[in-house]
Amino acid sequence: MFKRIDHTEIVPTNYERTIKFYTEVLGFQAKLRKKIGRPPLEEIIYLTLGDTMVEVMSVKSPAPVPAVQYQVGYKRIALEVDDMDKAIAYLKSKGVTISVPPVTMETSRRAEIVDPDGLSIELRQWMGARP
Repeated sequence: MFKRIDHTEIVPTNYERTIKFYTEVLGFQAKLRKKIGRPPLEEIIYLTLGDTMVEVMSVKSPAPVPAVQYQVGYKRIALEVDDMDKAIAYLKSKGVTISVPPVTMETSRRAEIVDPDGLSIELRQWMGARP
């Protein structure tokens, strides 16, 4: 009945800056950009990376990002990388903040970066088969 997560929605403070970050830094491709005109929702764009999709929503006067790290709700998205060291070096060269440096776990390496609004993005490199 249920197949997969279709997409994740992001409401940024600066719509164009966020689109630029996800496309120019992380390599997402713009698939559909559409004016909505149902206040406070102004416009949406669907960005894809492989079979992953993010919907970025332009909203008039969005509320700020909550200051509390652990609260009820969705916490972050995670992107799989082929090579953690190369990914981190690339992101640093683009001025991206590495909020949690790479650590090796049992079957993977993980790190965290933040998008232009400080939203957390996990990076994961699987060592061997993905669970």
